[in-house]
Amino acid sequence: MNDHGQHEVKSQFDEAAHQYDQQRRMLIPCFDDFYKVSVSLANSATSSPNILDLGAGTGLFSSFLLQKYPEANLTLIDLSEKMLEIAKLRFKGYTSVNYIADDYTNYMSDVKFDIIISGLSIHHLTDTDKQTLYKNIYMNLKPNGVFINADQVLGDTSFIDSLYKNDWKQRVEISGLSRPELDSAYERMKLDKMSPLQTQLDWMNKSGFSEVDCVYKYFNFVVLFGRK
Repeated sequence: MNDHGQHEVKSQFDEAAHQYDQQRRMLIPCFDDFYKVSVSLANSATSSPNILDLGAGTGLFSSFLLQKYPEANLTLIDLSEKMLEIAKLRFKGYTSVNYIADDYTNYMSDVKFDIIISGLSIHHLTDTDKQTLYKNIYMNLKPNGVFINADQVLGDTSFIDSLYKNDWKQRVEISGLSRPELDSAYERMKLDKMSPLQTQLDWMNKSGFSEVDCVYKYFNFVVLFGRK
């Protein structure tokens, strides 16, 4: 991600940090299934897996995984320091968490991971950066490690994409969010650089993943899975 893109994303999410979690259920019509399916896919042979959360934000996705793996070792990386401050409060008293305030696109680790996750973040990257990221994710995984991306995708046609966006807008307009909260969400949407579903599955395959699938789909909310 270039410097301008980083600044825009960081600024928008710094501003939204304190309200982010309480708005999630209202902004994600399929919230429960979206995360339950994602967590169910996060399988590891060890009870204390190394887990990397890309675009971790407030640590919401990681918190669900900790319920499944209380002894997990977490690494949370995000551009927004204010988001990570919320995550630090969430995981206060939990010692096995590493926080990195940085762009995760080119992140490479000396430690390999059993599980790599990302929630509603990768759609902010350009197509080129997504492809780079998928290759790096593959490299950062242990053999048999899994990658779960709970995200949003672009419709294959402009008509299909409009169906996705119109359904979402109709639902969030009656969700109970205030006008300023809705306006803020619409403003963050301007940062989106969504890519089609099949295109991303193809990129994951080309990156080396042996098992790739879209396991869940609700309009443009998807859960993508890859195994090394």
